[in-house]
Amino acid sequence: MLRRITFNWRKVGLAALLGVILTGASAAYVFRPMEKPAAPRLDTLDASLEEGRYLATIGNCAACHTVKGKADYAGGVRFETDFGAIYSTNITPDARHGIGGWSYAQFRDAMKHGVRPDGTHLYPAFPYTSFARLSDADIASLYLYFMSLKPEDVPNRPNAMKFPFGNRELLYFWKRLFHDDATFAPRADKSPAWNRGAYLVEGPAHCGACHTPRNMLGGLDQDRALEGGTYTDRVASGQYRTWAAVDITAGERGLANWSHQDIAAYLKTGKNRHAVVHGPMGEVIESTRHLTDADAQAIADYLKGTSAGGTRIGLPSLSFFGTGGSKGEVMYTVHCGTCHLPEGQGDRILGVPLAGNPVVQAHDPSSLINVVLYGPDLPPPPFASGRTRMPPFGKRLSDEDIAAIATYLRSQFGNQAGAVTPEQVLEQR
Repeated sequence: MLRRITFNWRKVGLAALLGVILTGASAAYVFRPMEKPAAPRLDTLDASLEEGRYLATIGNCAACHTVKGKADYAGGVRFETDFGAIYSTNITPDARHGIGGWSYAQFRDAMKHGVRPDGTHLYPAFPYTSFARLSDADIASLYLYFMSLKPEDVPNRPNAMKFPFGNRELLYFWKRLFHDDATFAPRADKSPAWNRGAYLVEGPAHCGACHTPRNMLGGLDQDRALEGGTYTDRVASGQYRTWAAVDITAGERGLANWSHQDIAAYLKTGKNRHAVVHGPMGEVIESTRHLTDADAQAIADYLKGTSAGGTRIGLPSLSFFGTGGSKGEVMYTVHCGTCHLPEGQGDRILGVPLAGNPVVQAHDPSSLINVVLYGPDLPPPPFASGRTRMPPFGKRLSDEDIAAIATYLRSQFGNQAGAVTPEQVLEQR
């Protein structure tokens, strides 16, 4: 017995030693100095103001840095996050409040490393985690474009962060864990179009900022890239609510039913035979509609070449076999079936297809609930959906009714997603 106890203590001692080694290695990694290779000289890069204008446009910079009705790129747009409220900054070449005093090297540090000229860390609500993928020539082009804008003497609004996230020094450790500042490297085994699409999606268009899930510290889960994420934005009533960015991989819960042309058409026009843009994605389409035809097709090539998202376990059938299932079928027939048709296949001039619909099958049903509650928040004219306008059902249906409909949709027509509860609907009201 004594020998066995001694042996066990040795095992514990060895495990403790390994734990100390691993902890030390992890600490050494997290606390390692930030390496920032010197930026190339601006005059050595093949940069152009017009290319910068194009990248800023398709990258949706104006939507994040321009308050509606106020000066372009003067900042002040509010972003609700789990860590507090963040306001976008003035990125005009104003010397006092903007980036007018920044050199190209300092601008590049912000884009690639999330650092201001004074060394202050930037919150990743500014998606430098994606912009780091840009080539030096494209970062330089953006610099030339922003320096060509009209300076706006507009002060930046202070953020309202929750404790302890107002301490920006914490972002040093966050970056060590979650930020990869490597420039995009084309894959030799892929076509030029695929590589161009990958570059646009991962870099200037920063699609993963919304469509990739995040961990509890706000880091992107790259093992589940583009499988759908959640974020907070306004609903049609003007209140902030959760939205679910859909799975845009080539999987069955994503874009499996969409052709290359469907994807390109959606990016260029906001609609195709499967979907009509609504909610916060409307601002994105205001940018992607300026994509060249070749770039829109390149993005389609890339997305159709992505791996399908992993298997998800939901429990739609348990709810369906209870009273909720029969109630959902009745509610769907009465309120939805006329436009979306009995089998959910949709109609060219009525409702969009619900079978295989990424919004319906999203891991988080928030966007589906928002559409039922508030109706689809469509872009302003001249945009026209070409379909019958869906009314809001929030005032005429109870939380239980909407939960039953949503659960029915997510478990029928070949869809595979979890049940929706009345509590989830109430949270979105």
